[in-house]
Amino acid sequence: MRKLTYYIAATLDGYIAGPDDQYDFLPFEGEEAAAILADFPETMPAPAREPLGIADRAAKRFDTVIMGRATYAPGLKLGWTSPYAHLKQYVVSRTLTSPDPAVTVVDDPVALVRELKQQDGMDIWLCGGGKLAAALRDEIDELIIKRHPLVLGSGIPLFDGPFTPTRFVPAGTRAFDSGLTITHFTKDPS
Repeated sequence: MRKLTYYIAATLDGYIAGPDDQYDFLPFEGEEAAAILADFPETMPAPAREPLGIADRAAKRFDTVIMGRATYAPGLKLGWTSPYAHLKQYVVSRTLTSPDPAVTVVDDPVALVRELKQQDGMDIWLCGGGKLAAALRDEIDELIIKRHPLVLGSGIPLFDGPFTPTRFVPAGTRAFDSGLTITHFTKDPS
């Protein structure tokens, strides 16, 4: 069965974006960028793939992406109506109408994920944001957190929802000289 993986960048204090949805403070360079491009090439937006030299690189883990409206919006402002054209794309929103036939807008993320998990394919990437992650908390099988050595103080949290303790078990960490760590967690089976 396919897994839902919340693969996301976060700060030390658990924010995935600033208070006004800023994320440009998260660096993407050096050995960290090379590792991400090698291990997760499909997570790069379609317009960035050619400049990054990965236009023809096959997906390694994910063939489907799910994102919230706020995660979809920055690309849309740039005219990227299909930001991950190399993946099956879903946007969760109650107000958005899809501007592109390659992007499916849904309003029930739990039903969508349960349906996708029953289909054949690679794993499903939960791209963001915090409210969507909180809504899908019970469906998330794995967390992969790129933890940057930054503290914001406020912003969009990794999970933006009700107090619901959910245990995940560390499955491995890769550390870089810059202080970035990429940690894999799996849902605690107990």
